[in-house]
Amino acid sequence: MSLQEALQTLSHGRSRLWLLITDRVILACFFVVAMLALFDPTQLTVSLAFLGDAVIGMAPYFIIAIGLSAYVTATGADKLIARVFSGSPATTIILAALVGALSPFCSCGVVPLVASLLTAGVPLAPVMAFWIASPIMDPEIFILTSVGIGFGFATGKALIAVALGLFAGTSVYLLQRRGWLTDPLKGELTGCRAKAVLSGPVDMEWQFWRAPDRLQKFREVASSNGWLIGRWLILAFLLQSLMISYVPTTLVGGLVGQENLLAIPLAVLIGIPSYLNGYAAIPLVSGLIDLGMSQGAAMAFMTAGAVSSIPAAIAVFGLVKKPVFTLYLFLGVSGSMITGIAWQMLNGVI
Repeated sequence: MSLQEALQTLSHGRSRLWLLITDRVILACFFVVAMLALFDPTQLTVSLAFLGDAVIGMAPYFIIAIGLSAYVTATGADKLIARVFSGSPATTIILAALVGALSPFCSCGVVPLVASLLTAGVPLAPVMAFWIASPIMDPEIFILTSVGIGFGFATGKALIAVALGLFAGTSVYLLQRRGWLTDPLKGELTGCRAKAVLSGPVDMEWQFWRAPDRLQKFREVASSNGWLIGRWLILAFLLQSLMISYVPTTLVGGLVGQENLLAIPLAVLIGIPSYLNGYAAIPLVSGLIDLGMSQGAAMAFMTAGAVSSIPAAIAVFGLVKKPVFTLYLFLGVSGSMITGIAWQMLNGVI
């Protein structure tokens, strides 16, 4: 290795170390550990043991979820998503809701694609269906939710994602038929918002490992998603251990338990400012359910948080005009309340 290469390697190592020690999620983990070490060493031992058990139990499913997401990107399958937006309004809304619930996009990550679709002339109705459904569920979240909370809950959340997408898309379509929301985008596209390709061939390669550039893409996406999701899960498991130890069961049951008629609206209101992301929410909600949170409140918390969390809301606000932004929030919040009540009824509680 030459001196220049050695210096570059050292520089990259320092950059990564700096990113590690300044990352807000890692800092939050260290803060939790430090506070426990200072004020409750016994709980620190309990929390670290809980974290170890949770990580070991989740690891196989975590690897599958990360690999699936990287595979979709490396093969080019994600390019097929835009193709569902051509056709009759009813067909595109249904397909957009279905694809949204299956696509690997978070609430913020879906914004550039949405901008591209709107700029390409795709009607707002199917775009809104995709926009609402996408952050609620994706293949990774489905796998991790099945393990962390239960397969039934994960399946219900996936169906609710589709239902909310259909609700949102249909609502927008009816409004547009009355001449409203005809020009949703705010300003011009920036350089980072590439225009969607709605026609022509899609460059697919299912056996991506045969192409060195696609194999490199797989590694990059797997590494990036592993880092993104993994550190949030670690923080969430730590917080879950504290919640189990310190939060009284009676408090959770009183606020968002099945006996409180306002549990679902309250869970929606709590979910908007406190929701971290879809991955961190899984162990937190699992812990809350164990403490007495009702099924309907848990579902409403997760769906409302995914659609209307502060980071997602900021991203949407920067993209579309105020009437569309307001409608987005209204559809997400009202839809979450309605589906939360429906989920509660399906579980035989109401």
